Amino acid sequence: MHGHTLIKSVVFGIVALLLSIPAAQSAEENMVIKIATLAPDGSSWIKTLNTINAEVMEKTKGKVTFKIYPGGVLGDEKDMMRKMQIGQIQCAAVTSGGLAALYKEIDVIHIPFFFQNYEEVDYVLKKMSPYFTKGLEGNGYFLLGWSEAGFNYLMSTLYISSVSDLKKAKVWIWQESPMAKAIFKEAGVTAIPLSVPDVLVGLQTGLVDVVYAPPTGAIALQWFTKVKYLTDVPLSYMGGGLVVRKDIFKKLPQASQNIILESCQRNLNQLKTITRRENQEAIRVMQNNGVKIVTPPQDTVAEFKRLSAAALSHFTNQTFAKKAWEDATANLEAYRKGRR
Repeated sequence: MHGHTLIKSVVFGIVALLLSIPAAQSAEENMVIKIATLAPDGSSWIKTLNTINAEVMEKTKGKVTFKIYPGGVLGDEKDMMRKMQIGQIQCAAVTSGGLAALYKEIDVIHIPFFFQNYEEVDYVLKKMSPYFTKGLEGNGYFLLGWSEAGFNYLMSTLYISSVSDLKKAKVWIWQESPMAKAIFKEAGVTAIPLSVPDVLVGLQTGLVDVVYAPPTGAIALQWFTKVKYLTDVPLSYMGGGLVVRKDIFKKLPQASQNIILESCQRNLNQLKTITRRENQEAIRVMQNNGVKIVTPPQDTVAEFKRLSAAALSHFTNQTFAKKAWEDATANLEAYRKGRR
């Protein structure tokens, strides 16, 4: 009797195994990849992701589809990273701050006042990208392509032209930005942590007076409707990228992987050009809507830089390693020497 039961169990096990094989192949050949992002619907980021989706669907004959969740409907970038880890989503279009949560060395490109222009950004990122990509892969994620949000600026409901002005204001800080937290602490500024989706309400209710973002971000997130001033000092660079779980991506046939990579890299590179143009236009839009541009004196800018450098001296190795800082600095210095 026990032998008969054992045989039945083995037979059922084999049948179940055989039935699972076609299902796995079907899942592989018809994969839906869920993408979360803070980018609002209608933004250039979402338009680009829709273009990528259309191209991939066409070239894979519908075997791979992207389902996009825009506008932070799945939470802040920290929530997206957690949902990727547990498999609720497979992909995310995030800022370089979000990418740094997956591989901490990427935080080195956020150092305030590190870059002076986009040419420097492009050179250093080209040199550092293989290092970052390898680090992400080692942690289980595959970078499908780089893009960016641009340079961050202070925007406020109050006139801000000095560090002492900041100390009197209620300053927002992004929960995923430990470097900003360190700098504000060095400056003696008490910052109020909020997730990105909560910032607009914070401005509406007076919970915060000061925020920071690229101009296009302030437009897309409607923050510009609640601020009165933009301080004309580029603070720090904010990159961006599209990252997917490595185990999911590797399940796809090589042909599909190649199609996705080509489409992502081409379209995200084009998005970078669009974003830079839109950031210039966004400042004009903000001015047309009554936002005044504040140009602080040079001694104030020097004070901002001094505080940033002091905070950084305590901060290195807390997120990015000293080697990442040294490599990024060496690449930047090499570029600047070559430009002379």
